[in-house]
Amino acid sequence: MSSSTSPDLSRRERERQMRRRAMIDAAQSVFAEKGYARATLDEIAERAEFGKGTIYNYFEGGKEDILYAIFDKTYREVVSIIAETFAGDDEARHLRDRYHDLVVRGFEFYAEREDLLIILQKEAYRMAFSDDAERARYFHQWHGRILKAALPAIERAIERDEIRDLPATAIAHMLMENLDNLLVHRSLARRSQETLNPCDAAMSVHDDPQRAADFLSTMLFDGLSDAAAGNP
Repeated sequence: MSSSTSPDLSRRERERQMRRRAMIDAAQSVFAEKGYARATLDEIAERAEFGKGTIYNYFEGGKEDILYAIFDKTYREVVSIIAETFAGDDEARHLRDRYHDLVVRGFEFYAEREDLLIILQKEAYRMAFSDDAERARYFHQWHGRILKAALPAIERAIERDEIRDLPATAIAHMLMENLDNLLVHRSLARRSQETLNPCDAAMSVHDDPQRAADFLSTMLFDGLSDAAAGNP
């Protein structure tokens, strides 16, 4: 009996997951085009080619539940990128090299979904700093997972005397927040349509992932002092 029903249940579950992904993909495109506040569930349903009632069958909370699903999907991808980039115990690959690669991958990830990620960041800040403790806990937990993905590589770097013996979690926070800040600053500069001074190294890195990686790696691992560069 179980052998005859199991495949059918599996097929239904696969169909359900496919429908759910189609709804999330439709919402992502609508949010990216119109912004979260202006997007409507009717538009999402139309884009996904499902009835509005069907959307509620999958996301009882409507538009906000879909937004959380997109947060989950995006944060899982971010955690995966960090874990993959920092993985391995190759002593020839120092933390600085791994972080350099992470910056490049971060720029590529952001460039492919820039409009959506800007909306997610705006909504994440709005919701995380609301008076709703459950919302704040949600973002705090994901932030912790992001930092945790970087911790093994940081701890190995400390043990090998690649970096100073400082709290690993604080180092992870500094590395991730500086990358995030540079990505946000890049978007602000692009949207403002201001002419960037090509002589300003801190500004010209925005459109070049390799230069951005060089800049952040140098600033965070060598510091801003001329002495770090070997100058008297």
